Amino acid sequence: MLSQRFISLFFLTACTTLAASQESPLLPTLSTRSTPSTNSTPGQTITLTVARNTPLQIALDREVRVKRVGQPLHGRLVQPVYAFDRLVVPAGAEVDGRIAEIEGISKKKRTLGILNADFTPARKIEVEFDQLVLADGRKIPFKAVVTPGSGQVMQLVSTKDDKKHTAKDTASEKIDQAKQEARRQWHDAMKQIKEPGKVHRLERYAISQLPARPQYLDAGTLYFAELQEPLDFGSEPLTPQMVASIGSALPQGCLIHALLVTPLDSATTKQGTEVEAVLAQPLFDGDRLILPEGSRLKGAVLQVKPARRLHHNGQLRIAFREVVPPDGVSQKVVASLEGVEAGKDSNVKLDSEGGAEASTPKTRYLSTALSLALAATAARQHNDADDAGRSQPGVGGGAAGFKLVGIALSLAVKSQAFGMAMGAYGASRSVYSHFIARGQDVVFPMNTLMEIGIGSRGRTVLKPSGEESGPQHQEPRQ
Repeated sequence: MLSQRFISLFFLTACTTLAASQESPLLPTLSTRSTPSTNSTPGQTITLTVARNTPLQIALDREVRVKRVGQPLHGRLVQPVYAFDRLVVPAGAEVDGRIAEIEGISKKKRTLGILNADFTPARKIEVEFDQLVLADGRKIPFKAVVTPGSGQVMQLVSTKDDKKHTAKDTASEKIDQAKQEARRQWHDAMKQIKEPGKVHRLERYAISQLPARPQYLDAGTLYFAELQEPLDFGSEPLTPQMVASIGSALPQGCLIHALLVTPLDSATTKQGTEVEAVLAQPLFDGDRLILPEGSRLKGAVLQVKPARRLHHNGQLRIAFREVVPPDGVSQKVVASLEGVEAGKDSNVKLDSEGGAEASTPKTRYLSTALSLALAATAARQHNDADDAGRSQPGVGGGAAGFKLVGIALSLAVKSQAFGMAMGAYGASRSVYSHFIARGQDVVFPMNTLMEIGIGSRGRTVLKPSGEESGPQHQEPRQ
């Protein structure tokens, strides 16, 4: 009797559960980091969420004289922010922040600064941002951490124009058109930055030569602020057309905007290192969504040369070989690096095949020649005594050694030997730093913006995974 009651209770519970599940089916909610299944249910929606760890690229829109912790900062977004396929925060949106920390100066750094006539060495400034202000006045608070590699004045570097393309090379033509549009958007965003004029730059240069001077954060200084909490912008319906188009073949000649996930440095990165980037903007073919924001690109380092002595600069060449939609099936691609975000002081250039190399400014010849001329002037002054037998002060040598500080010291000391020593020191330091010292490496920190072209231009052949360390070759242009 007890067993019969137990069996009856079991069947009654099972039937009740089954009926309830049939009356109220559960529909999954898709996040921005997942690709919908092709067997989607009508009425399904996609949550428009900017995921945690998404970097916001924020540039200061005016110069700031560093005074205290908590000092307010104001910037603007340089790159737009997308959630899945929607633009949720446009480029140019205002961002509020503050100076979070002003680090102290170590005894070693202060001592070296004094020996170099620099009594106020630059301090490391930590900043934070916490609020977006949209054009309609809406304020969106957020929590973010500024990542290493931030705090430089950036520029968008493109590959050299290749005039050998034929009229049949439609992929290259489309890539060039897409690059021109990207340049236009970049310049439109940077127009909102109050860059200093020539007179102001000359004033700042003169101040930078003084032994004691204030510290500034330049207009256009770019920071990568990674979100620590996601931002929610509602949801949108998932249409059958969207499901059918996601993950389809990439159109030839399209330009992908992606953020580097794998930091690269020609001094430490090895040939064959796997490289990954994440799409910062969705990819469309007309009105068809091909890749949503958050899709991944995978590739490898084809060639790397670290910087060496005698001012040989570093080189770095990478190529992407497959694209992976979120939780989707990867597809092979033929891609080339067409543009990259780099610091203005890094002097990075891209060749026509997308290889990156640090370049040396031609001004090194002028500055070295000036230092040598000043040193020679100091030596001539030593031999040109006036009629009273008094030597002229070695102002030229002082300028070669410590610039404005050296001139002041030379006028105060009025010793020709001192001027000659200063001139020799300045000339030798200029020759060493510009022609003998180690060159500059190519450095792409995490979250570096890259423009990747899909098509025949600069086709780079990669061996299967695990074989990248061997010799590489490239297919000829079509």
